[in-house]
Amino acid sequence: MLSPHAPRSPNPVDIHVGSRVRIRRKVLKMSQEKLGDALGVTFQQVQKYERGSNRVGASRLFRMAQVMEVPVQYFFEGLGMDNTDMSFAEDEQMPIVYDFIKSSDGVALAMAVSKIKSRAVRRRILELARSLSEEDE
Repeated sequence: MLSPHAPRSPNPVDIHVGSRVRIRRKVLKMSQEKLGDALGVTFQQVQKYERGSNRVGASRLFRMAQVMEVPVQYFFEGLGMDNTDMSFAEDEQMPIVYDFIKSSDGVALAMAVSKIKSRAVRRRILELARSLSEEDE
């Protein structure tokens, strides 16, 4: 069975898992160094995991889930699981969402907005963001 990606390019599953590691680490306000120390690896190795250039082994993924206080399946959420390919289950909008949430500003904004109890206030923030993006166009 041939792989759908280039031999030297990261596997899409590894990229997805890595992005979930980065998102969770950012939410926890944990440095790559601190995560690496907890896993017994260097911060450079954590960087490689987050980029998907190095695959996370099963035992290390299990330990990562413990350290980050999430179930192992958290790292695979949003990944399509049909038998023909390992595509993303989301629609074409999801790459934008992943790029945003992988950024420091994206994580901070998502955390801040999620703490707002009022649906009306969250809606006004959305309207503000839309109007500001229209001004830039």
